[in-house]
Amino acid sequence: MGKEFMQSEKLVTKENIMISQLIEKIKKTNAPICVGLDPMLSYVPEHVVKKSLDAYGETLEGAADAIWQFNKEIIDHTFDLIPAVKPQIAMYEQFGIEGLIVYKKTVDYCHEKGLIVIGDAKRGDIGSTSAAYAAGHLGKVQVGSNAFSGFDVDMLTVNPYLGPDGAKPFVDVCSSDDKGLFVLVKTSNPSSGEFQDRIIDGRPLYEWVGEQVAAWGEEHMGDDYSYVGAVVGATYPEMGKVLRKVMPKSYILVPGYGAQGGKGKDLVHFFNEDGLGAIVNSSRGIIAAYKQEKYAEFGTENFADASRAAVKDMVEHISGALAAAK
Repeated sequence: MGKEFMQSEKLVTKENIMISQLIEKIKKTNAPICVGLDPMLSYVPEHVVKKSLDAYGETLEGAADAIWQFNKEIIDHTFDLIPAVKPQIAMYEQFGIEGLIVYKKTVDYCHEKGLIVIGDAKRGDIGSTSAAYAAGHLGKVQVGSNAFSGFDVDMLTVNPYLGPDGAKPFVDVCSSDDKGLFVLVKTSNPSSGEFQDRIIDGRPLYEWVGEQVAAWGEEHMGDDYSYVGAVVGATYPEMGKVLRKVMPKSYILVPGYGAQGGKGKDLVHFFNEDGLGAIVNSSRGIIAAYKQEKYAEFGTENFADASRAAVKDMVEHISGALAAAK
């Protein structure tokens, strides 16, 4: 049917698919990066925490408000430079219901600013449980004659290690609601190899998972890339090089840049020859930039200006590495 096809009784164009929107924003900003909104309370400057605790007391509500004020400042100072953000839901869940309210406020505020939101929830289960996660984070839940979006993120990280039946509900929701996935293939943490590097029939497990991601992707394509992407850590560049070939049409979300040790030169293999194919995440390297000696001149009062400077430096760093590799 060309560039138009029917899904869930509605007309969908490939330009509406979330992966196509992400690529468009990456091209517009010339910044293949996302900011990880993973705020620990220790990252929030004292003056912000004090103001919130003065208003709400030393309570979960007070802590959550400090996180919200912190997020809002960083978003306000970086949204025009970047295509996407990646809030890690655990950093909000630790404050209970109050934290989840702030997670949702953060998602909605980022949407108001025109950003694509990658929910870093690493959900994965089976059957109805997996379907419920998919509905709550990406899709809609039916209440009588009404359908409601819960957290309403645009893309979601998913753990596939329970097998295809665990991932399928997420893929189905992406198909019906024009959303996107980043499936964990090779994670950036040091001990990931204890499981993910195990040799199965002559090849490491992560390659088998990467092949499955590519197969799902072939059935769910945008114009050039699938909306079923992958997570591959920047800390393993040689494995990234292999997986780029295994998953040529899958966008790769690359964590582990900066604070976890990933360097600009490590990133080139994650991209395709078209300069696309990957989006690199930095969390505390940006949101807590004011704590770094390099950005100390901004001071705690201007922490968000430090974050803006860190974003600019990251874009320049990655662009330079990609240019040098051509």
